[in-house]
Amino acid sequence: MENKEIAKELISLCKIDIDAVHAYNQALRHLDIAGVKKEIESFRGDHERHIKELSDAIRTFGEEPPEFSKDFKGYLLDAFTRVRSLTGAEGALKALKGGEEMTNRNYSNAVKVAFPPPLKSLIEKNYRDEQRHLNYIEQAIRDQVWKKAA
Repeated sequence: MENKEIAKELISLCKIDIDAVHAYNQALRHLDIAGVKKEIESFRGDHERHIKELSDAIRTFGEEPPEFSKDFKGYLLDAFTRVRSLTGAEGALKALKGGEEMTNRNYSNAVKVAFPPPLKSLIEKNYRDEQRHLNYIEQAIRDQVWKKAA
């Protein structure tokens, strides 16, 4: 795999994490369940770490990482999260679930790419984070945490 191809794949993942941070920011405005909010803030921190680590890797391949702004998919995800979040914690969690499903699909595809070993392990680690995020959010929805907090 050539450097330009590697950088392109990393840029794509970085954009997904940037969009996730924006979606998390929207959802957090509507989450008032302390334990859940703390966990979601932690997940946002994971996405921010992914952005930094991926950006550093992109630079090592002679490319510039994407700006911390939304692309078209990001605007759609942000709008979806904003609308869903208007219904409170339930809507916010369901919106985040949709975003995490998309992020997990992208990372699932990325772990199959023949990246050099240090990058491969970074992407696998990030993917494990994404799986953990999705599992937590799905469990919170199944448990209907918004009803227990009321």
